[in-house]
Amino acid sequence: MDKPWLSRYPSNVPEHINPEQYPSLVEMFESSAHKFADQPAFTNMGTVMTFRKLEERSRAFAAYLQNELKLKKGDRVALMMPNLLQYPVALFGVLRAGLIAVNVNPLYTPRELQHQLNDSEAKAIVIVSNFANTLEQVVDKTSVRHVVLTSLGQMLPRAKGTLVDFVVKYVKRLVPKYNLPSAISMRKAIHKGRRLQYVKPFMSGDDIAFLQYTGGTTGVAKGAILTHRNMIANIMQAKGMYGPILDEGREIVVTALPLYHVFALTVNCLLFLDLGGCNLLITNPRDIPSFVKELQKCRFTAITGVNTLFNALINNEDFHELNFGQLKLAVGGGMAVQRSVAEQWKKTTGIHLLEGYGLTECSPLVTVNPHDLTEYTGAIGLPVPSTEVRIVDDQGNPLPNTEVGELQVRGPQVMQGYWQRPEATKEVINIDGWLSTGDIVRFDDQGLIHIVDRKKDMILVSGFNVYPNEIEDVVASHGKVLEVAAIGQPHEVSGEVVKIYVVKRDPSLTKDEVIAHCRQHMTGYKVPKLVEFKDELPKSNVGKILRRVLREENDAKLDKVS
Repeated sequence: MDKPWLSRYPSNVPEHINPEQYPSLVEMFESSAHKFADQPAFTNMGTVMTFRKLEERSRAFAAYLQNELKLKKGDRVALMMPNLLQYPVALFGVLRAGLIAVNVNPLYTPRELQHQLNDSEAKAIVIVSNFANTLEQVVDKTSVRHVVLTSLGQMLPRAKGTLVDFVVKYVKRLVPKYNLPSAISMRKAIHKGRRLQYVKPFMSGDDIAFLQYTGGTTGVAKGAILTHRNMIANIMQAKGMYGPILDEGREIVVTALPLYHVFALTVNCLLFLDLGGCNLLITNPRDIPSFVKELQKCRFTAITGVNTLFNALINNEDFHELNFGQLKLAVGGGMAVQRSVAEQWKKTTGIHLLEGYGLTECSPLVTVNPHDLTEYTGAIGLPVPSTEVRIVDDQGNPLPNTEVGELQVRGPQVMQGYWQRPEATKEVINIDGWLSTGDIVRFDDQGLIHIVDRKKDMILVSGFNVYPNEIEDVVASHGKVLEVAAIGQPHEVSGEVVKIYVVKRDPSLTKDEVIAHCRQHMTGYKVPKLVEFKDELPKSNVGKILRRVLREENDAKLDKVS
């Protein structure tokens, strides 16, 4: 296949990157810690942690893991916390000790947590007290032998931290009772570690850095094996695309997506660490008014998020009063960025919202929109440097660039496979190293790639393919609509009909208005036949709308009726 995207690369973007730029993430970390020692690396709840402090604390934590817990190179350590200063300390402590980080969603149920801990065979876990009750219910049924416990305020200045913990525990009652008698405080672990010898292990690009779990929405969650080389390659690929507009040691990136999610992990935490930038950690991005107050205190230069987050921000009056003079990069991923959101974002901030696309299995970046984009295209952009993409049919046969088909990816960021699941690995990675994404795409005449939709989300109406993304984009452009999701509902004549779920921006919105709007902008078979209004739509931990949950709810209703 030819590479139609290369001619669209900005002149300062390289075609290839060096995935061997650093032998491991440990060397990358040490390089930045030395180069930017006294500059801020992370800030949270008004408290700044410099690169020097991060280096000292993570070194102490690494020494504790090696000496006190006797963990050996390659052992797995689970991290279960929201965006706090403790996260980078724990993360880089784990990596510097030669261990493998297993990121865990703090909102997991006991069943989900038990599965991930057992599947990864994690020997230790670092967890925030808010979620300790969940761990208590399953820890004895897992391979976990060591629990390191922290609290939301533990790494803040003593007086402020004590106040935060008091309010969280006794006023907001966000810490259910738990009993983990053998747990050790993270503060004590770091204190002990300062007196212990840290021994830097030999690390290579082939060593595993992360078991990043994915696929829980479609079945049992699987651990994507991401090596140090995978991660370094993806950091360099992101740097290749966006580095030309970012200045070393001068950037502040808003990190509202959780760092345990691979998008924020790579694009925020690791990329900006390499650049000597500062991550502004937002612990609870769902509290939009408080989030905006944090932004008022900071001249941020970059921000990442999902469509629902950007939509919530532009619908907050105080957000419009912020100073966007320093902002130079805004990247959306995780779900489709809708035209109405992108255009309102540009109108409010003066900066284009650049959509990117990736998968956990690709560390995660596959494509991003170029930094010199001048208008909304609806595209997911160009393949990042050193990445091959192609379009294939249902049998995996390559198709011409002019066709619509499934996207396959090959590059240094592609995972090694799923942890202890060789059959599942064979299903997605062929013998030539091509990873099947499950996404239906097309190229436009500029070489930009457009997601048509997920294979599994496609709606079949009278033999015609209908893509939920298109329906949602049209409905979202109606001024009275806040959020929308589209699914297919079984129909005895047409096979399926389109059903949409709508959250109103304006209470006066009616079903007839929505359908009339759709008829104006879409051909007949795509127009929704069913409209249901809801107060809110189900979302994942990063704010991605879960069509799967809506389909399940709808199926359950239909079963009752029949």
